[in-house]
Amino acid sequence: MSDSPKTKGFRATERIEGQGGGPGRGGPMGGGMVAQKAMNFGPSARRLVARLRPERTRAIGVVGLGLVSVVLMSLGPRILGHATDLVFAGLFGKRLPAGLTQAEAVQALRARGQDKLADTLSGMKHVVPGQGVDFTAVGHVLLWVLAIYAVASLLGWLQGFLLNGVVQNTVRAMRQDVEDKINRLPLGYFDSSPRGELLSRVTNDIDNISQSLQQTMSQLLTSLMTVVAVLAMMLWISPLLALIALVSVPVSIYVTRAIMKRSQGQYVAQWRTTGQLNGQIEEAFSGHALVKVFNRTEEVERRFAEQNEQLYRVSFGAQFVSGLIMPAMMFIGNLNYVVIAVVGALRVSSGALTLGEVQAFVQYTRQFTQPLTTVASMMNLLQSGVASAERVFELLDADEEPADPPASADAAPGRGEVAFEHVSFSYDHDRPLIEDLSLVARPGQTVAIVGPTGAGKTTLVNLVMRFYDVDGGRITVDGVDITTIPRAELRGRIGMVLQDTWLFGGTIRDNIAYGRPGASEEDVLAAARATFVDRFVHSLPEGYDTVIDEDGSNLSAGERQLVTIARAFLTDPALLILDEATSSVDTRTELLVQQAMAALRSDRTSFVIAHRLSTIRDADLILVMEDGAIVEQGSHEELLAAEGAYARLYQSQFAGATT
Repeated sequence: MSDSPKTKGFRATERIEGQGGGPGRGGPMGGGMVAQKAMNFGPSARRLVARLRPERTRAIGVVGLGLVSVVLMSLGPRILGHATDLVFAGLFGKRLPAGLTQAEAVQALRARGQDKLADTLSGMKHVVPGQGVDFTAVGHVLLWVLAIYAVASLLGWLQGFLLNGVVQNTVRAMRQDVEDKINRLPLGYFDSSPRGELLSRVTNDIDNISQSLQQTMSQLLTSLMTVVAVLAMMLWISPLLALIALVSVPVSIYVTRAIMKRSQGQYVAQWRTTGQLNGQIEEAFSGHALVKVFNRTEEVERRFAEQNEQLYRVSFGAQFVSGLIMPAMMFIGNLNYVVIAVVGALRVSSGALTLGEVQAFVQYTRQFTQPLTTVASMMNLLQSGVASAERVFELLDADEEPADPPASADAAPGRGEVAFEHVSFSYDHDRPLIEDLSLVARPGQTVAIVGPTGAGKTTLVNLVMRFYDVDGGRITVDGVDITTIPRAELRGRIGMVLQDTWLFGGTIRDNIAYGRPGASEEDVLAAARATFVDRFVHSLPEGYDTVIDEDGSNLSAGERQLVTIARAFLTDPALLILDEATSSVDTRTELLVQQAMAALRSDRTSFVIAHRLSTIRDADLILVMEDGAIVEQGSHEELLAAEGAYARLYQSQFAGATT
């Protein structure tokens, strides 16, 4: 039963207790999806990094450990270069005549016309003519290198340990923020968002953010610090070779940016399409029985195949385009390596550099290009994570319900008098639904609301519950404007039973007690007996401890309805709202439940929305609604005598029974 405008396509109250969809879902066989507008990569990435601020102490520790580790790792090649110089000096010195100094050996080589060897010898250190390799000195150098690398590795492990805490605490806080945000969002947001799409943001996107941060932060930090440290060492060894190495940096940045610009949009589309596919799958599973009944399996499979194919295309495009970064960076790095190797060899032959220095520089070249390549290879993960962050930030930035006013003495519980004073409301401002509606429901009255689908019946109770706020006029409960009452306090006075049941995975006892936390066992059993839940519970193997499936499939539709009615009984509300509450029970049970409800409604205001007019004959006041307006009101007998809209509805329902 839907009383919202057709553009809404779904009752807001069903979002609270039902399993329905919303605009954009379109039922089990179709529906549009929420459009996504991609934000810029830079602002989204900065906003994601800003969420690490609460973990700044650990983050500083991560940076400090990484810095020390990188410095130690950067010293390794320079010290190994010294070991190479010792070995090369020993091999070269062994070929020279003993008893000469290094300077005398250089002069002797020049005298024989061996200028190249003389230049090389003049640039070498630790050469003793006639003496071979000093393996003791080489061993000491290697032990130093081993110790440095061991300490650097230990610090790297500690860095990873701290970083894991930073990332997981940040993601945990983000999940909590999303949960809090969902509780502050107005019902209209859920009406306009496919449920699977929302679930995808809360689960898939946040998990992807976690994985992206975990895999990229450590490597990005280490890589950037490595570039700086290695560049310093390269400048120390040879400014000329360092300048050659630096030429590759702007080229790499240009190539990376060009590829990223194309792949970022693909990643946004990938996660948007993932959310759409999740929404479609959830919709098909929820409406599985309906799909089978109407033989629409092939169409559902076709739509799934189309959406799956679309996800394949955008995912392939995102991974392929982003995957071009690393091969491009490796190509640039290899070209740079070749140039440095050639120039370095010429510098050794001229005596400007030692062989160990060139060897160290070649290692630094690899260490310099490797972080750039690593950063480039991480871009696909980083872009994917930022794309997911954009979607989560869109949820966090959604407009919230207006803040509740502080509780006041004027908002104390009363007897449940409800008054609509010149109320106007519309879901779509271009299509008014309710205009200048006024009515008063006295304490103890049972007010029945009837009318055709789309007349606005459920909208009235949505407004009383403040699922939506009125556009004009006001609604009062016991003389107090409901906008001045905190929503939780207002809804705590109201008991509501919907046509579409909502039960969670738990025992029957737990589902009944959900209506009033802390209720005693006696109160729960009393509510169950009053609503005749007790009658069928004893036929179950575990009685009240019987565990209900999440969709309540192990209970009949009528039994599920009785449990929700018992839940409302337990709340002992001042105001009772029954939206086709007995539509799923058999005729005999309906009569028994109506008797129990008559006792419950004593001295309480009750709104009963009904299509079966036989269930509201005894109502104190019957409101007949059409197009958001009350066209008739009165008792059952008065409205029949008037031979108006109510009489036509009544006759249309019972015409078949009288022929």
